[in-house]
Amino acid sequence: MRIFSGIRPTGEIHIGNYLGAIKNWISLQEKNECIFCIVDLHALTTPYKPKDLEKNITETAIVYLAAGLDPTKCILFVQSDVKEHAELAWLLGTITSLGELKRMTQFKEKIRKHPEYINASLLNYPLLMAADILLYQTDLVPVGKDQQQHVELTREIARRFNRKFGKVFKEAKVLLPKMGARIMSLQDPRKKMSKTDDPKEYIELFAKPTEIRKKIMAAVTDPGKEIKYNPTKKPGISNLLTIFSLFSGKSIKELEKEFKGKGYERFKKSLVKLLINSLEPFRRKRKELLSREVYIKEILQKGARRARIIAQSTMQEVRKKMGLI
Repeated sequence: MRIFSGIRPTGEIHIGNYLGAIKNWISLQEKNECIFCIVDLHALTTPYKPKDLEKNITETAIVYLAAGLDPTKCILFVQSDVKEHAELAWLLGTITSLGELKRMTQFKEKIRKHPEYINASLLNYPLLMAADILLYQTDLVPVGKDQQQHVELTREIARRFNRKFGKVFKEAKVLLPKMGARIMSLQDPRKKMSKTDDPKEYIELFAKPTEIRKKIMAAVTDPGKEIKYNPTKKPGISNLLTIFSLFSGKSIKELEKEFKGKGYERFKKSLVKLLINSLEPFRRKRKELLSREVYIKEILQKGARRARIIAQSTMQEVRKKMGLI
């Protein structure tokens, strides 16, 4: 199966990104043809500082590698290094209605969050994402639930193109993790953990032990002291239970039994210890990679060359079908 997915190089990668996406990629690369992208063109749709973008791209590559992606088992590259992404996005825009783009939930959320930064590219974000997926004849797209709507639109665009111009694209399917697809904010457990929010709301993948301790102990819980999973009535402790379960390998039921009658403070202290130990290998690997900038650039350049071969093959067929010389 061919897999495609990507992460925007905006802000610090946090445990929500890891549990919801990257952790799943590590196992997928063992038995599938995986293409993982640093989607820097997507990063331009929300406020950013140009001087920070290159640093963030390198940092995101380090996250991928430190977390366990193996460039000998997958293709890893930067989106803007393969110009076919932008070209296909433009062409797909000619068969996608304005109404479809305006209905996208993420577009509505982002214009509410950044009313001063409403741009055409933000509206066309799903077209670029569709191009990302369709360029590589993707079978499965591992994403969080918040991106599921975009993949469904991608499937509709693929069907529409194939009907209008002739069969070119596969209809990729969403691959959601069984658990952890949506890790919530530590301060507002009814909204998704986001790296563009207040740093108190997330834990960076390379966070220091002191930061982990401070953020977990200050994490919002719920009335009462019972360690019980109930996302509707107890969203705070339910979110922390999910994080604990995914890092420890223990089921929610096991954790509820283990911490029965022990209260939130005891539970949080155990979670702090678990996270410090679990994230230590990532911190160590990052330190090593920071001194190997040339090595990282070589990986991304080689990945772009491999990705370009597939993308150019698809675009040759697309241009032919659409009547472009």
